[in-house]
Amino acid sequence: MESRSVLLADAAATLALGRELAGLWLKAAVPGDPADAPPLLLQGDLGAGKTCLVQGLAEGLGIDEPITSPTFALAQHYQGRLVDGRATALVHLDLYRLDQAGSADELLAQEQEEAAALGALLAVEWPERLSNPPEPAWRVQLSLADGADPQAGRIARLVS
Repeated sequence: MESRSVLLADAAATLALGRELAGLWLKAAVPGDPADAPPLLLQGDLGAGKTCLVQGLAEGLGIDEPITSPTFALAQHYQGRLVDGRATALVHLDLYRLDQAGSADELLAQEQEEAAALGALLAVEWPERLSNPPEPAWRVQLSLADGADPQAGRIARLVS
């Protein structure tokens, strides 16, 4: 993934970026072993569009079930299938409610193991709750384009 900034005018643009990132992630995965591809760390304030971006990731992975924020469940697992028949998976973490870095680290370790077993893309919301975010990783920081006007869209800063 190349480092860049993208203006996301609306939810449709955020979904499209998620689909694009899913495609890039699939290409970055070792053939036959997508578990070797980097996790995706999503940062941004509440309402910045992190879950919407994950919904786009799911679309790009051929997942057709509804994607919701795992704020209370902490982790959600999804299975999908690409048009060419390849099975895909997504593990979606939300660390927002974990105030203690040790708890966040423990959950991440468990879910990284699960993602590896499933060959899943691991998307982590609120990675700043971790004591040591995983490396290598792709990072997306989402922020309002205009803090005074939520309708002005979002800016996504992508860092690999």
